[in-house]
Amino acid sequence: MTNQLSLAQGREYLAIPGPSVMPDAVLQAMHRPSPNIYDGALIEMMPALTRDLCRVARTDHNVAIYISNGHGTWEAALSNVIAPGETVLAPASGRFTHGWAEMAEGLGAKAELIDFGASSAWDLDRIAETLHADTAHEIKAVLAVHVDTSTSIRNDIPALRALLDDLNHPALLMADCIASMGCDRFEMDAWGVDIAVTACQKGLMTPAGTGFVFFNDKAQAKRAAMPRVSRYWDWEPRANPELFYQYFNGTAPTHHLYGLRAALDLIHAEGIETVWTRHQRLAQAIWAACEVWAQGGAFHLNVTDPAYRSHAVTALRLTEGRGTPLRNYTENQLGLTLGIGLGMEDWDGCFRLGHMGHVNAQMIMALLGSVETAMAALDIPRGSGALEAAAATLAA
Repeated sequence: MTNQLSLAQGREYLAIPGPSVMPDAVLQAMHRPSPNIYDGALIEMMPALTRDLCRVARTDHNVAIYISNGHGTWEAALSNVIAPGETVLAPASGRFTHGWAEMAEGLGAKAELIDFGASSAWDLDRIAETLHADTAHEIKAVLAVHVDTSTSIRNDIPALRALLDDLNHPALLMADCIASMGCDRFEMDAWGVDIAVTACQKGLMTPAGTGFVFFNDKAQAKRAAMPRVSRYWDWEPRANPELFYQYFNGTAPTHHLYGLRAALDLIHAEGIETVWTRHQRLAQAIWAACEVWAQGGAFHLNVTDPAYRSHAVTALRLTEGRGTPLRNYTENQLGLTLGIGLGMEDWDGCFRLGHMGHVNAQMIMALLGSVETAMAALDIPRGSGALEAAAATLAA
């Protein structure tokens, strides 16, 4: 018996929607001995690092850093502003709003969920009906996922802010930007977001393990009125530390900070507007290829309207459960790892392309070429000319 030849040798390409590809500069910055955490360069680095984090979020307000993943930032944000028994509104376009709502319920809050399914962005009229009916203003916050990583839906945060303002509703606007920050345009202050949460392993191009909560004065006022806040999750000492250890309520995630410093240097050297434009152009090339493949009848983009597609992740569907075989082929035979169909009912039929952070045009063309190769090997019906369409989009 002869084994099938694998072409996966060489550097692997992790094209899942986080953790994302890490730049060599980030890896090199982290490759050092443990530093002194009581005095010296690491401590001196922190004020500029927090300022540069806020520049990415487009806020002049506060940031608290946590040794956590994105789920930890959900809990941190909720713990500072939502007391047990209070109500949050969660308009869902995928699995991650459900997860944030469940986190709120675990802290003793009540979560009112409006589920728009796995392929639709928010219906603002339905959200307006719920908020309009809340005459007693029992809803204390709206949990708004900007980009849901499971479905690749990008929701309209400024429109939700306008809706709250039109109804004169005082609920905090809390935005999950875990998949979008540093990829899709997000402007915390200009959009009127009160609290934004994100993590380091996607657009910020750093190994998973640190998360960030940005908050404005309105959110801080609600924090001050809370009957109690968990000492660990409390953002007050983290955002306004008197001593270095208070940034983290203990030992710092030292090497993550070095990596993050290098990643922020890359982002600001390129310019955040250019970063957003790069992600948009690369996403458009992916969509162009996918729309051609869809002509074969077996391949479908999860989000039909480009206005609601993320520039960081694209969720896709294949008929007859062929998503899992395609992922297995690209990983085992080509060295390309694609994202699973997370939170989707048709798990085996779905897969996701991550195109966030440290990605460029030749990487995207390699990604698309590998998917084309896998579909050819698996005899999956598809339209012809997908790579030409992607190339034309990039060359335009």
